[in-house]
Amino acid sequence: MPHDDAIAATFAPHDHGECASRVLDEAATRLAGQGARLTPVRRRTLEILLESHRAMGAYEVLDRLAAEGFGRQPPVAYRALEFLVTHGLAHRLQRLNAFAACLHPGHDHHPAFLICRSCDKVAEAAAAPIRDALTAVAAQGGFRVERVTVEALGLCATCAAEGVA
Repeated sequence: MPHDDAIAATFAPHDHGECASRVLDEAATRLAGQGARLTPVRRRTLEILLESHRAMGAYEVLDRLAAEGFGRQPPVAYRALEFLVTHGLAHRLQRLNAFAACLHPGHDHHPAFLICRSCDKVAEAAAAPIRDALTAVAAQGGFRVERVTVEALGLCATCAAEGVA
């Protein structure tokens, strides 16, 4: 799971090609182990999500796919996105009603999401400590937590340094 350096690197300007290549390799390995495959539209959808570490809505992805000849019907994007989420290659961000590529598809995990409200970039952070604390508090009241989604909205270091208010 990502550590502080990986989180900072996600928000910092960098060569997306290198991290996209790593994620695509990990995705192919993961899918091979699951007996699934990246069709051309699924692969292109993942590539689109990997281009900038930004959360994207389904219609934004659909527009990109349509411009590249994959069809303009909403099920094209929704099926590809759902496949990616189901197989651990993308995450659905509830707050934004959007999707982001999983940056660590080689590892099963349920991260917390750090979302920059200015540039819309998304980083994954270890959520286990948050989940454990919430589970403990809930248990004191007799509540059993089944699922936790943590999405933190704020400013990344780059946008904060640029004086975004």
